[in-house]
Amino acid sequence: MSAQSSAIAPERNPLSPVPAGVTRAGLGWGLVGVTAFSFTLPLTRIALEGLSPLFIGAGRAVVAGLLAAVVLAVTRQAVPDPRQWARLLVVAGGVVIGFPLLTSYALTEVPASHGAVVIALLPAATAVIAVVRTGERPVRAFWVFSSCGAAAAIGFALVQGGGLTQLHRADVLLFAGVVLCATGYAEGGLLTREIGSWQTISWALVAALPVMVVLTATSVAQEPPTGSVRDWACFAYLATTSMYLGFFAWYRGLAIGPMAQVSQVQLVQPLLSLTWAALLLGEVITATTFVGGLAVIVLAGAATSSRARTARARPS
Repeated sequence: MSAQSSAIAPERNPLSPVPAGVTRAGLGWGLVGVTAFSFTLPLTRIALEGLSPLFIGAGRAVVAGLLAAVVLAVTRQAVPDPRQWARLLVVAGGVVIGFPLLTSYALTEVPASHGAVVIALLPAATAVIAVVRTGERPVRAFWVFSSCGAAAAIGFALVQGGGLTQLHRADVLLFAGVVLCATGYAEGGLLTREIGSWQTISWALVAALPVMVVLTATSVAQEPPTGSVRDWACFAYLATTSMYLGFFAWYRGLAIGPMAQVSQVQLVQPLLSLTWAALLLGEVITATTFVGGLAVIVLAGAATSSRARTARARPS
């Protein structure tokens, strides 16, 4: 899944003009990152055919964590201070532990296309948490669009679940994953200003490594992985790209900026995920899925755009 959203204010002066070349470069790198993340749900669904959700959710973090440890050691990055480690644990809890595990379990019960629609709420959720975290006062439209986006996502989940009184267990897991991931994204976006962009995800992976090693060992003991070559290929992508390398392109795009514009590219991710679900899994994109996804994406885009306007309106 994905990295920062427009919840984090632009790093350069929001009142200054941005050269067109800089905007194109930032958007280009951002699109590369989002494209990499868009395969996460469909490939997780495929990997679940032969691997357990606990192994997929925890094991991919172990592989990514080992890669991150090597990169940090080779590049001789400064070790974060205790205060930064505390914040890195928040990032790790949402992005490395919570979201991968919860979505892996959820996708054992619902199609990848269903998950893509619910997770389309992530940009708006990240914006809301960042506003709460920073004490910012956005325009009223931000809260209106954010609330409507959440209502649209919940309404879609209820309709797809066949009932109007309670959410399906998988939807509860997906919504919890969105909240945890948004919290990790928002805190990570603030932390990147202190220790760097790719360094933040690298240290977060290292911070989560002990927990994920234990969970991976537990999953292997309970159910030894016996997936096919295709299952392992999907797992390898999730571990190396979705969990780590995709962040390099995404964060580079945000660093080039302007962040408020580049982060809007994240709204393309649900549409790409729906496309891959249809092509790779043969999932039928129903009218309900299409309309529900479009509604959540449009409302999330309106919320993040109104929040970006708030950031540009603040004095530098």
